[in-house]
Parts: sequence; structure tokens; C-alpha cells
Amino acid sequence: MRVDASKTVTTIGQALQEQIDHGLLAPASQLPAERKLSELFATTRITVREALLQLEAQGQIYREERRGWFVSPPRLAYNLMQRSHFHAMVSAQGRRPSTEVISARLQPASAAVCAWLRMPALSSVIQIRRARRIDERLVLYVEHYLNPQYFPGILDFDLNQSITELYARHYDLHYGRVRFEIVPTSLPVEAAAALKVSAGSPGLRIARVNYDQHERLIDCDLEFWRHDAIHVGVDVV
Repeated sequence: MRVDASKTVTTIGQALQEQIDHGLLAPASQLPAERKLSELFATTRITVREALLQLEAQGQIYREERRGWFVSPPRLAYNLMQRSHFHAMVSAQGRRPSTEVISARLQPASAAVCAWLRMPALSSVIQIRRARRIDERLVLYVEHYLNPQYFPGILDFDLNQSITELYARHYDLHYGRVRFEIVPTSLPVEAAAALKVSAGSPGLRIARVNYDQHERLIDCDLEFWRHDAIHVGVDVV
């Protein structure tokens, strides 16, 4: 019985993949409901779900809570060596970016943030939490942590805009050296809620520790991406 179920899972996955590859299921289009797929392939919803989960793990499809399954759009190229920011990077690839502030406040810095920014214990830090979209699809949840001594009054600005450009215009600060840490992960509760997926869904965690042009540690970012939304590359010259 198990062998037959495995064959059915493979058959369903191959059939859906073929439809995607030939453009019959277009990027961002919604798949039929699991019940309809189970009727189409004359099998159980459990078997259909297993096939869908395998395609999700491969980055071919994605799901949204209470909405269903969708075909994944093309991945965004994320070049670690490129001096850019989210809105510029997305726009340069012919896509539509948008940002929504979830919260912005001064708060005690965690031990990890103190270590990243080399701040003393029990320091205060500015935390800005944002959700970001590409072509209206939620793809990125990010937590920014700013050393408040370099950014007086920043909470009074519109933080839906590019923080990189805000730094340059109002504080004459520009990013210099950057340190990255990239780890495949399952999305934590806060990130999953912001991206409207189930907690524990696959994701990519990118931590950025940023220096300014004067070699001062000014901020750090924790980015949680949907795993099918980007591919990371580096151009070395």
C-alpha cells in the first residue's frame, strides 16, 4: 500500500510540475483546492498534501493560511556584494516593492543585539519591525536594530521608506563594511505571522551587521525570507 501511495505522490508532483513548466499554471496563480485535486487524481487528500509539501520544499509552490496553494513567482536575485536596498533591488529587476511598518520603538537590547553592535549590557536600542512585499506578495519579515546614539528622532520619520536613503538624507550616514550570516531555518512565530504562513514553515534567515563610512557599528538587521522568494549570489572580482 505504501509503495502505491508513494507512486501516487510522485505522479501528482510530476503532473503539477509539468503544468508549471509549460506555463499552464502561471506564476502566482492559485492551485485548485486539495479536495478537487484529490478528486482529479482519484486519491486521498493526505496523499495530495504530501505531493504539495514536496513541491513546496522544492520552491515550486507556496501556501498562505486560509487562502490555499499558489505557484511561486520567479526568485529575486540577492547579490550580497551589491550596495543596494530592498526597494532599489526589487525595482531594478522589474518587480514592484512595498514595505509596511509593523512596529517601531525604543526598547532594551537583547544579549544578541548587544553582542552584534558591541553595546554594553542593558543598553537601549531602536527596534523597527517591517513586512515587505514583491508584486503584492509577502516575502520578507525584517527586524532592524539601530544604535540610538546615531539616529536621534528617527522614530518621527515615515519608516515605510528606505532606511538606507533616510540615513543618507538626514544623518549623512552611508553603509560601509557589512557582515552577513545566512542560515536556512524554520520561520519563528513573529515572522510567520507577518508573512501569513504557518509557524515552522521553511525560510531563510539573513543577519546583517552594518558599519558606516567611519567604521562605526550603527545597526543590524534580521531578515526572514520565504525560502522560495530569493536566490543568493556573490560576484567576486
